[in-house]
Amino acid sequence: MDAIEELAQLADSMRQAAGLLNDDDIDDNDNSSSTKRPSTFLNVIALGNTSAGKSAVLNSLIGHPALPTGEGGATRAPICIDLKRDDNLSSKSIVLQIDSKSQPVSASALRHSLQDRLSKISSKSRDEIYLKLKTSTAPPLKLVDLPGVDKGNLDDSLTQYAQHNDAILLVVIPAAQAPEVASAKALRIAKEYDGESTRTIGVISKIDQASSDPKILAAVQALLLGQGPRSAADIPWVALIGQSVSIASAQSGSVGSDNSLETAWRAESESLKSILTGAPQSKLGRLALVETLAHQIRSRMKIRLPSLLSGLQGKSQIVQDELVRLGESMVTSSEGTRALALELCREFEDKFLQHIMTGEGSGWKVVASFEGKFPDRIKQLPLDRHFDLQNVKRIVLEADGYQPYLISPEKGLRSLIKGVLELAKEPSRLCVDEVHHVLADIISASANATPGLGRYPPFKREVVAIATAALEGFKNEAKTMVTALVDMERVFVPPQHFIRLVQRRMDRQRREEEIKTKSSKKAVDAEQSLLNRAPSPQTGGTSKSLKDSKQDKDTPEGPTLKTAGPEGEITAGFLLKKSAKTNGWSRRWFVLNEKTGKLGYTKKQEERNFRGVITLEECAVEEIEEDEPPPSKSSKDKKKVEEKPPSLVFKITSKVAYKTVLKAHSAVLLKAESTVDKAEWLNKLRVVMGAKGGEVKLKPDGPPIRQTHSDGALVSY
Repeated sequence: MDAIEELAQLADSMRQAAGLLNDDDIDDNDNSSSTKRPSTFLNVIALGNTSAGKSAVLNSLIGHPALPTGEGGATRAPICIDLKRDDNLSSKSIVLQIDSKSQPVSASALRHSLQDRLSKISSKSRDEIYLKLKTSTAPPLKLVDLPGVDKGNLDDSLTQYAQHNDAILLVVIPAAQAPEVASAKALRIAKEYDGESTRTIGVISKIDQASSDPKILAAVQALLLGQGPRSAADIPWVALIGQSVSIASAQSGSVGSDNSLETAWRAESESLKSILTGAPQSKLGRLALVETLAHQIRSRMKIRLPSLLSGLQGKSQIVQDELVRLGESMVTSSEGTRALALELCREFEDKFLQHIMTGEGSGWKVVASFEGKFPDRIKQLPLDRHFDLQNVKRIVLEADGYQPYLISPEKGLRSLIKGVLELAKEPSRLCVDEVHHVLADIISASANATPGLGRYPPFKREVVAIATAALEGFKNEAKTMVTALVDMERVFVPPQHFIRLVQRRMDRQRREEEIKTKSSKKAVDAEQSLLNRAPSPQTGGTSKSLKDSKQDKDTPEGPTLKTAGPEGEITAGFLLKKSAKTNGWSRRWFVLNEKTGKLGYTKKQEERNFRGVITLEECAVEEIEEDEPPPSKSSKDKKKVEEKPPSLVFKITSKVAYKTVLKAHSAVLLKAESTVDKAEWLNKLRVVMGAKGGEVKLKPDGPPIRQTHSDGALVSY
């Protein structure tokens, strides 16, 4: 009930907004008949057959047995009860408001009065009974108890009450009719007015009368669990006994004495839990019904809010345009101005980060400045003149002075290093300037892409000016910082640096000797192997084996790639990927999707998640030569001339400079396991990149591209 109390204030505000937009003509002081009042979010219309328990369910919401029930109290005319909650009243009190007067009444007197009036109304009458009550137990709702829908004369009444798009429809079904709920007329009527079931609640009443029938209880539990027929599955259902208020009145002698209502509602929930053992507790009892009503009312408010806000914005557009033209404050209060300014600044910051971190803007140009143009400027430094022999001699002599260090001229080397690093200051400062220009362009692009700033041009110009000024300060600080970093490198040249120079030279010489030794050993082993396989003059067995081996080599090998998908758009197979850390080859399972234009890989074939994905759009594939070991200087190797095998390596790079291809790498080296696999992969990549704007570069003397036919066969051209 507290949830509905909180929603009541929001409902009043939304009604006032609707009145301002001429959506509803609302007068809170109007105490006339409810037919003159517009529908609100707090309207609840009960639909159901005669004797379905509609009045008993509404009595449970009121907290008093005010509506007549039973066969003698059949509802023959619409009864509208406008409830107001007053915590100052006692739990026993009911106050009937007539015009501007208030009159305390008892529940029994009110019930008998309504019963007398209903008995005098004919079944074809369209009169309405309107009551305005104040209690301390009822939520602030407007309840409408309609006659049974099986009477057949409610078309006008239903249209009058149920057509409003914010009224909650309460479909009351007795438990005995739960197995045939799909054919219930009340449910069909609710579907006509609320096809999406966003404002409909189903209530299953009289559970205690069907507690001995397992079939009925199973049908009730299915509805509560959302497993009923399709027409009822999208509606929230609540189970009630329906007579808790009457039970409390009979036990206490008068409704509302002390905790009689709370005791009755608690007893109702316990009784329902014992009957419906498999149903969720949040769907049982009167408290569950109130919570479900609050949830549906909240949902209706969320649906209506966008249209109300759009209407208010349209009404205030002229005022906003005038404020922008005059350059005045955006809102009337200073607190509102600050709140709006902070919100717009947050939107601008989000757009700025999107341009920096994603490919949406020019953030990649920052990386290009550091990884592309800065190294180019370093290469353009006059290092040749600096390392000229005469210049080196001059620097070393000037550093050593009259006591030259002939064994370890560290002073001369330090001076040489300091001079080189001094040249790096200017490229560093130019790199800072270039990054500053890129970020300044991103600031302007982010401001133009922020919708909120577009509504306030003066504030937009102010934000851009502040951001540009801050960026200028950052540029000056960055120049000072990079200059200090270069100076730190110039000053800090420890003795270990020269020790490492000697160690690296010795390590390089040792590796060269090891490679020479291995190459000589391999050459000797190869020559010995050829001698062992030489044909014998007595027997021709070796010649035959060589012939068979040659025939095996001449046999063309088939492709090992696999295809999948309805149109064979998925190609998968093993490739060797070169690691940037270890500089070695690793066998990986690659999957190419021709429709999405993406090439992903996993460590093992059975893995489900890719370890990396290459987007082939605007990429280029180029065949390259495989790295060869250094040639052996053995005299026997020089005499032997062998044919160089074809390269199986190809490289994937981006056509856009300095854009990464995979993770942080600008190029990916891949190696096929055979020439057939390489030709097949290049063929697939050529097709994908041709559609995505990529490029495949083949060597003039490389292997021919093999076209894949529908039957999977490879044909060379």
